[in-house]
Amino acid sequence: MAITKSDVERIAKLAKLDFSDEEKMNFTHQLSEILGYMEKLNELDTEEIEPTSHVLGIQNELREDRQESWVSQEEALKNAPKQKKGFFSVPKVIAHES
Repeated sequence: MAITKSDVERIAKLAKLDFSDEEKMNFTHQLSEILGYMEKLNELDTEEIEPTSHVLGIQNELREDRQESWVSQEEALKNAPKQKKGFFSVPKVIAHES
């Protein structure tokens, strides 16, 4: 599948990019080469190859779930500069758009 200059222009418009005519021709050539390479990969015989999600045989290493101690509310608040009714008190932040 060959990429045309109009294809590159359409993609650039969708991506809100502006290219010179020279850049468009360069991208046309580069994208055509990439698609040509992908077509070359389609020529490979993969009938005997099992589909995989990873090239390497990897798996998640998960630890056992276990209950651990936690910090109490009083301990968490003891170094707070300000607290109010058992919670951290922080300054009000209001975003103002101009």
